[in-house]
Amino acid sequence: MSQLDRLPLARDPAAVRRRVEALERVLERSFTVPGINRPVGLDFVLGLIPVVGDVAAAALGSWIVWEARNLGMSKFQLARMAGNVGFDMLLGLVPFVGDAADFFFRSNSRNLRIIRKHLDRHHPGTVTVAG
Repeated sequence: MSQLDRLPLARDPAAVRRRVEALERVLERSFTVPGINRPVGLDFVLGLIPVVGDVAAAALGSWIVWEARNLGMSKFQLARMAGNVGFDMLLGLVPFVGDAADFFFRSNSRNLRIIRKHLDRHHPGTVTVAG
């Protein structure tokens, strides 16, 4: 048995969808900022820590791209997703500008939309009805 077979993470598209949606929720919509009613998440909070926080947020966003790769998504889709994460990280390295960018440019939400579109087209059984 290989090391990958011992991992507790299921590889089926429905399980991948649940994991990616959960991580996106944590990174982009964990809580709402009082007064402006704007949801923010760990990506924004980590972005407040210079350099290290942006690198950590990019690493978490890269995990979403890794999950997409394991789904067999095209190289073009993966490049778009990696570009979203990279752009978010580069903006995050600029003081103040990066913090505002994390507030408005949600790379993980964009990547989740790309993954959902792929799953809806290629694995329609994974579609969940939001209520």
